[in-house]
Amino acid sequence: MNAISIYSQFWRYTLPTVAAMLVNGLYQVIDGIFIGHYVGGEGLAAINMAWPVIGFLVGIGMMVGVGTGILVSIRQGENNIPDARQALTTGLSLLLILAPLLALALNRWADLFMQWQGAEGRVADLALEYLQIQVFSCLFTLGGVALPFLLRNDNSPNLATLLMVVGAVLNFVLDYLFIAWLNWELQGAAIATGLAQFVVTLIGVAYFFSSRTELYLSLHNWQIDVRRFPQVLSLGASSFFMYIYGSVMVALHNAMLIQYGTPILVGAYAVIGYIIMIYYLLAEGIANGMQPLASYNYGAQRHDNIVKLLKVAMGSAILIGVLFVLVMNTWPVQIVSVFNNSDAELIDGAVAGIRWHMFALFLDGLMVVAAAYYQSIGQSKKAMLITVSNMVVQFPFLMILPVFFDVIGVWLAYPVSNIVIAAMVLIMLWRDFRNPVSASDAIKSEMEAC
Repeated sequence: MNAISIYSQFWRYTLPTVAAMLVNGLYQVIDGIFIGHYVGGEGLAAINMAWPVIGFLVGIGMMVGVGTGILVSIRQGENNIPDARQALTTGLSLLLILAPLLALALNRWADLFMQWQGAEGRVADLALEYLQIQVFSCLFTLGGVALPFLLRNDNSPNLATLLMVVGAVLNFVLDYLFIAWLNWELQGAAIATGLAQFVVTLIGVAYFFSSRTELYLSLHNWQIDVRRFPQVLSLGASSFFMYIYGSVMVALHNAMLIQYGTPILVGAYAVIGYIIMIYYLLAEGIANGMQPLASYNYGAQRHDNIVKLLKVAMGSAILIGVLFVLVMNTWPVQIVSVFNNSDAELIDGAVAGIRWHMFALFLDGLMVVAAAYYQSIGQSKKAMLITVSNMVVQFPFLMILPVFFDVIGVWLAYPVSNIVIAAMVLIMLWRDFRNPVSASDAIKSEMEAC
């Protein structure tokens, strides 16, 4: 396999994957636009209070989807189709087991979580309305995230993208119906998202029971190997912790913005969160487009191709991130106005957040791709180190900087920690590239341990 073909394959997977990730993110962004215009700043603050819980559920779905997909791709690279099929059915079964457990936990502790963040009054009521619907749609939240990953790993990236487009269009139509027309506020947003994810899950499962897939499933060949549960979770853990990192940081920022500012700043932070999500999804799409190819080439023992994939993926994510930051700082008011164009305090807060909170955003792309690289070749410990470091490093900055710089300190914690973590990641990659033999041995030993 020559350099041209591996780069061509990268873009063949990455472009539809990026499109799929952006379309998937439109679920939240569309909700935010409708909520900002039809419910207002309090609605945006409420959805941001609920987001850490939703992010946790999305992280679970991504962990199972990515972990299962990596395992399936590696087995396909080894030309072991029966084992790949068993890995797929084991991953799908794990989703069915986790969904009711997560729904019960959400039903029991959602109110306490709102109190911990400092949510009160109408903001708390709106957030709980949203989360109560998630209790009933938990399985579809997990499936709507995991199944597109599995379709891509089954060599159907375009179908995965089309599936997400169908879900996003349906979510848009239902948002208009439930929020703008029926005035169901955040409850309507949750119902719209749940129904859209139900459709995505249903079609995704039906695909694997059709003749289109090499891993054709039926009730007769459905096998569950519980011994693979830890392996699936381990391989996908980095993706999970990336979302946990985001969820925890959103919750902490919510609490700190209320402590050092006003509740409306939580709404401003929600707008910034939607903007950041767009870039994060671009970077995640690039990383996930790289993942099946890197995993396959690992199974085929083509480590030279893995290095080429890492370089093109990381360069693309950083370049897009730099352009993204420039655009955000050139037209901040116009971009914020997409979500709300009538609340001056909300707009001013969001513009200040863009200036202080997003200047090092492009470094997130470096970290997302690096974590996916280690994850895709089975070095889950290093992938985990990157994602856990995001939480460990940012937390002290978030606690200390506001003491000296007030609200600006809350905004600065994220970019300062990004700079520190990016330096650590570059050092780790440089050391691995200097010693490729030991790095290859580490890959083999970690996969054997799984």
